[in-house]
Amino acid sequence: MSLTLDEARAVSDRVREHAAAIGATITVAIVDGGGHLQVLDRMDGASPMSARIAPAKASGVALFRRDDSDLMGLQQAYPAVFAQIVDVAGTPIVAGRAARLIRRGDVVVGAIAIAGGTLEQDDQCADVGVGSLSPSASA
Repeated sequence: MSLTLDEARAVSDRVREHAAAIGATITVAIVDGGGHLQVLDRMDGASPMSARIAPAKASGVALFRRDDSDLMGLQQAYPAVFAQIVDVAGTPIVAGRAARLIRRGDVVVGAIAIAGGTLEQDDQCADVGVGSLSPSASA
């Protein structure tokens, strides 16, 4: 079963609440298992660029089926190959922190990425997002 739009919206709401509580202004992007955007939620005051970066990070982890650190390692190990794959993907892909796969059991059903805060705030918000899902949908 795929991540539903209602689930994606609820996750985004929880992440924004947490971000506000820690004083961060962020953008949340949630994509389905194919890397297609379901929710893009830019908080008031969040960097305009964060609305471009977050979906590109979320799409990247969803399409490669690798969380942020694994995807960054792949990019660093094979930069020329990574660049060619990004060209073929047909959508912007950014390998960066605060991007997590969303799984239902062993099946990837989507991904979440955060941009706009400090690296620590973004990572914390991504973890809150994945942790806020029901036990049947987790990373």
